[in-house]
Amino acid sequence: MAKTRMVTQFGMGSSIRSRDYTQAAARAIRDALWHNSLNVADAFGFPKEAMLIDVEIGVQKPEAVEVAALLGIFPYGQPRVSVVKGGLDVDKPGGGGTSVIANAAVIVSFDMEPGHD
Repeated sequence: MAKTRMVTQFGMGSSIRSRDYTQAAARAIRDALWHNSLNVADAFGFPKEAMLIDVEIGVQKPEAVEVAALLGIFPYGQPRVSVVKGGLDVDKPGGGGTSVIANAAVIVSFDMEPGHD
């Protein structure tokens, strides 16, 4: 396979009150995806299902993210999600809780190896 990176998108999401790391991660993915309309698959004559989508999410508590819930965000393609320590937890004044900030990098690639006839 000749996996070739075509697009890198970045996003940020937050959970202001509920301290929900999965929700913050989902919002970061949507932020990265929903600000673009890419026609890369069409430009190369590939079906959208051929998109290889690698997602890296950064949050302070990676173990608190439900990866399976994030996979449903993608309307097509072959997404793979990894969660690493990153992002930011911001404590509210007076002990009123914590706001969670997640960062996402979404990388879209295709197998560009020529077919054999």
